[in-house]
Amino acid sequence: MSAPRHARLVAKLLLGAVAMFGFGFALVPLYEVICDLTGLNGRITEASVPTGVREDPSRTVTVELVASLAAGMPWEFRPRVTKMQVHPGKAYQTSFSAQNLRADRRVAQAIASIAPGRAARHLIKTECFCFTRQEFRAGEQREMPVVFMIDPALPAEVGTVTLSYTFFELPEPPQQRPDSANLTSRGEGA
Repeated sequence: MSAPRHARLVAKLLLGAVAMFGFGFALVPLYEVICDLTGLNGRITEASVPTGVREDPSRTVTVELVASLAAGMPWEFRPRVTKMQVHPGKAYQTSFSAQNLRADRRVAQAIASIAPGRAARHLIKTECFCFTRQEFRAGEQREMPVVFMIDPALPAEVGTVTLSYTFFELPEPPQQRPDSANLTSRGEGA
């Protein structure tokens, strides 16, 4: 290959690398827009109940509650009820039960999603265990509350909204785990 062909090839490769970097950088805002539109990844309104919203007793919406665990997570996680009939504009409370089946302390967090996606902006959660990390002692079980409301502006053709939570175990840095301090002080585990 001649020198000009090498230079063109290097220029094309550099341009390709810059384009890939730019595309990767643009994915973050694009992902956020998609999540806002579809309700994926827990992108749900977390504001307090809007003022001036009135209950619509003439309309009933079915809210289905679903719980799932990340693959390989030895926990129990389930909704207290799997289906609720609600009136838009009225706040409702339910809860989910979770239990750490491990023999040591663990931290987990739930990620919410809403179906259909266009209903995501109309489900308003004022209290939810998904807002924060949940720390469980070995074998601990607890009820975790959710307070929500369906905005009366939910499109009339949407009669069922599914609120689904997936529980994920979160890794902790070794210096924060009490059992890792004991291992290193005895000279084990390293």
